[in-house]
Amino acid sequence: MLRTVLLVDDNREIVELLGVFLAKEGIRIVEAYNGAEAWACMRREKIDLAVLDIMMPELDGMQLLQLLRTEYKLPVIILSAKNQDEDKIRGLQLGADDFISKPFNPLEAVARIQAMLRRSYDFNETTKTELDQPKDTVFGDLSLSHLDYILRKNGVEIPLTAIEYKLLATLMQSPGRVFTKKQLFEQVWSDYYYEDANTVMVHISRLRDKIEESPKQPFYIQTIRGLGYKFAKKGDIR
Repeated sequence: MLRTVLLVDDNREIVELLGVFLAKEGIRIVEAYNGAEAWACMRREKIDLAVLDIMMPELDGMQLLQLLRTEYKLPVIILSAKNQDEDKIRGLQLGADDFISKPFNPLEAVARIQAMLRRSYDFNETTKTELDQPKDTVFGDLSLSHLDYILRKNGVEIPLTAIEYKLLATLMQSPGRVFTKKQLFEQVWSDYYYEDANTVMVHISRLRDKIEESPKQPFYIQTIRGLGYKFAKKGDIR
């Protein structure tokens, strides 16, 4: 299926360069040069993934990301020269799925975009093996549907991004098992563990905010110090 990527950067050379490399891979490109243009593109086009610069006129990348997350679940990659940890963490907390720092190798950037498209949309393709799997994973007041990829808590729908769904499904389907951050990253992101633990930590924090009564004292997603995370065991249902 032809996928469409929205490239947003006030540097036209970067947009054009990355667009050329993506087009060679059969990816359709929509270009925007500020946040307001990008928002208009979202309203007008069917976008599968967005790549956003941080420093832009009118609406910067963080403001645009916040706006996108009010209505859209598509994967978002932050593209910026601001590569400090606080910028990366803030972007992830606002709902970004990945972060590429400038300057970048366009071949690597394309590979990261392709990987994000695969892991965000491949689970929508039903396989014969998946037909034999349970339609829902239920634990206490949580029910995670593997057909429509929706989480429900006490019957109330809780929106999840594609990465959040895959992360929660991985944990819920193996209650009591301890996953290291490396294992979670390589299984959920389908990529080599090339960075520090911030990406996993921030997504775990976002999930806790959505499912825990007290995110600072989590019941469902527990931290195992020095090792990683686990989902509560069946016997722990309250």
